[in-house]
Amino acid sequence: MARWLKKSIALADKEDADVKVRGVVESLLADVKARGDEAVREMSIRFDKWDRTDYRLTDKEIRDCLAQLSARDIEDIKFAQAQVRNFAQHQRDALKDIEVETLPGVILGHKNIPVNSVGCYVPGGKYPLLASAHMSVVTAKVAGVPFVATCAPPFEGKPAPAIVAAQHLAGADVIYALGGVQAIAAMGIGTQSIRAVDMLVGPGNAYVAEAKRQLYGRVGIDLFAGPTETLVIADDTVDGEMCATDLLGQAEHGPNSPAILLTNSEKLAQSTMMEIERLLKILPTAGIAAQAWRDYGEVIVCDSVEEMLKVADEIASEHVQVMTSDPDYFLNNMTNYGALFLGPRTNVSFGDKVIGTNHTLPTKKAARYTGGLWVGKFLKTCTYQRVLTDEASAMIGAYCSRLCMLEGFVGHAEQANIRVRRYGRRNIPYATAAQ
Repeated sequence: MARWLKKSIALADKEDADVKVRGVVESLLADVKARGDEAVREMSIRFDKWDRTDYRLTDKEIRDCLAQLSARDIEDIKFAQAQVRNFAQHQRDALKDIEVETLPGVILGHKNIPVNSVGCYVPGGKYPLLASAHMSVVTAKVAGVPFVATCAPPFEGKPAPAIVAAQHLAGADVIYALGGVQAIAAMGIGTQSIRAVDMLVGPGNAYVAEAKRQLYGRVGIDLFAGPTETLVIADDTVDGEMCATDLLGQAEHGPNSPAILLTNSEKLAQSTMMEIERLLKILPTAGIAAQAWRDYGEVIVCDSVEEMLKVADEIASEHVQVMTSDPDYFLNNMTNYGALFLGPRTNVSFGDKVIGTNHTLPTKKAARYTGGLWVGKFLKTCTYQRVLTDEASAMIGAYCSRLCMLEGFVGHAEQANIRVRRYGRRNIPYATAAQ
């Protein structure tokens, strides 16, 4: 039976925090709907101390940002984007348009059509998270999206050069130096100067995530995202230092980022907790990571690998690092996760930054019903039909007519009946209102 050596704060505390965020975001979105650019500018000054008459970066500003980076910086960004582009292209190639004759004279098909416009949010308030530009912009462009706008907050009072470079090199059509709810609202609703898009993607803080949630329906979104989550599944084939490093490496994302160790070795569990305390004394980001570990960290000890699998699927974590004697057991049997990182040679940071899989992943147990951002999220699979012969139209029409009348839809039935009368033989039975 699973035993918790360490638990996170109560669920009620987490839900109280969500309610507060919800109310704030609702009022901010209403303000942007009512006042457009004026509201966006006031919010930017209020939240980011950032004031411009036009938040779109000029070509010169973009060139100036690229000039601030070294040749190695540019090379590294291009390398990471090449990995993301390569994997996204393989995913796109796996999605085929189809057309099939399902009955004589009846043609059905579907086409994978890119959405027309996407707004990509790139977080950058605490850290300039340029990797998010790779994941969203590159993937959208591989999907064939014709217009991609990006928003990222200022960093230390100016556009973050690395983020701007990443957005530009990824292929963004328009780059805005704008952050927070105001950025999501501007792209999702549209203002006098900022074009509304059809879809919003990209991670962000609780307010950004809530803004996307509230705008869903008006626009499409990638997924409902919460704080970064990591689950380390480990046995005694690895040590506490490795586990502690992988837990704290993700806990530094924010003070409410869950980091969980799931193991069948109590010795490893105790060793990992000791290593975490040691590392928190020397980790430069310990101020954030320590709070996340204190409030949201968990250590769970199970009796068997099978029980570890069961608990892991119940947790349904965003990131799952598997370091066991048989990591493929979890690959073959686990069903609820955002992304798996199999074996000690890989880790979540590889996925976050460079290896090529997308780092925008489901959180808050959403892995039970969705995967993460990928090229298919930017595509609409749209069906069509064609009937080639009189015989096929009349035959399908007769079935359709009778089924419509079972439901009481007389008008629907007449759509079928007129085709039976025009294209069919006189003895084909179909339903009428009189029947």
